[in-house]
Amino acid sequence: MPISRLVSAILCAALALIALPAAWPAQAQGNLFAPVVKVNDRVVTQYEVNQRARFYEVLNAPGDPVEQAMKTLVNERLQLDAAERLGVEATEEEIEAGLDEFAARANLSGEEFVARIGEAGVAPETIRDFVRAGVLWRGVVRAKFGPRAQVTESEIDRAIALASQTGEETGPSGVRVLLSEIFLPTNSPENEARAQQIAPQIARIDTIEEFAAAARRYSAAPSREQGGRQGWIDLNNLPSEIRGQVVGLAPGDVVGPIQVPNALAFFQLRALEETGAPAENAVAIEFARFFIPGGRTEKALAEARRIEAEVDTCDDLYGIAKGLPEERLMRDTLPVDQIAGDIAIELAKLDQGEVSTALTTADAQTLVFLMLCGRTMALEAEIDRDQIRQQLINQRLASYASGYLAELRADAYIEYP
Repeated sequence: MPISRLVSAILCAALALIALPAAWPAQAQGNLFAPVVKVNDRVVTQYEVNQRARFYEVLNAPGDPVEQAMKTLVNERLQLDAAERLGVEATEEEIEAGLDEFAARANLSGEEFVARIGEAGVAPETIRDFVRAGVLWRGVVRAKFGPRAQVTESEIDRAIALASQTGEETGPSGVRVLLSEIFLPTNSPENEARAQQIAPQIARIDTIEEFAAAARRYSAAPSREQGGRQGWIDLNNLPSEIRGQVVGLAPGDVVGPIQVPNALAFFQLRALEETGAPAENAVAIEFARFFIPGGRTEKALAEARRIEAEVDTCDDLYGIAKGLPEERLMRDTLPVDQIAGDIAIELAKLDQGEVSTALTTADAQTLVFLMLCGRTMALEAEIDRDQIRQQLINQRLASYASGYLAELRADAYIEYP
């Protein structure tokens, strides 16, 4: 998980940090410093996996903490290799600044954060290694892709027009897009390896017919039955990482791979049009998740259809969940940039009161009944061209970084003893 996403995740953990558990359960027996995976000439030990998993658990990071720890530590070994090849280094001052920036999201200093999270059994070097890897990777991405990520004035103009943020007397006009999608599962080492092998092929697709065929063959999403095709989606509803890249696409162009929980995502633009209706930008989204055991079995899907027929609003789900364990129903209101990528993508397709059953939990054993409760819209503001420029640069760098990391994984020697 990139450091920027965990910086957002820590906002959700701020209250939890006030009363952390006293200790982490005893570690598994055996040699904790034995390697559990070899990445080129580097290794990851069981101790590192245990520590990073505990760190993610304390932060309430999405997904299974052990799987997320293993995946991230492997990625970091690849990122360290890239930094070494490019001569990118992280100074002590940069690491301290990164730690302070991270901790500030919980209204703590870096030193206070290390001490507080240490009470939960996370060693200081675990946090520093995490921050150092993030600092190095940002340096690698800037060094390798910085010049390619620069944005012209005409691109800013187009972004403003397509995002419907102009201040014309008639009012801003919305834009909607037709997208197709492919999700390659990465929820196991085998699926991860397969996804990394397939990803470069999908990224090179340049026709709508080829993308549809690839979706039917490879995608794990229910939309594969329709060749990955989605209906019209309001551009402003898309997650910013995707929206910023769609702005520069022509029909047939592909965006990806984009890392989302347990998958690599690709999107192809099929069409784009102005709606003529006023455009609005959401700053927060309220959504509910009801968890149905059984994954994508027919029994679970039938239960989802039954529930969908009985509910009109998120409030109705409380009646469905009555008498069940509290964890079966979760309702959240989050800033748009703090919503996990897979959930954000599904919410973009929904209007208030609509439902998606495209997602499962990481182990695929539980179906997620996802319902959009509502969006909190932003007030009109003056256009800040510098802010738009920086957003476009950041989005391009994020896309380049995701693609480069996929290349590193595809070319790496990764061995699980």
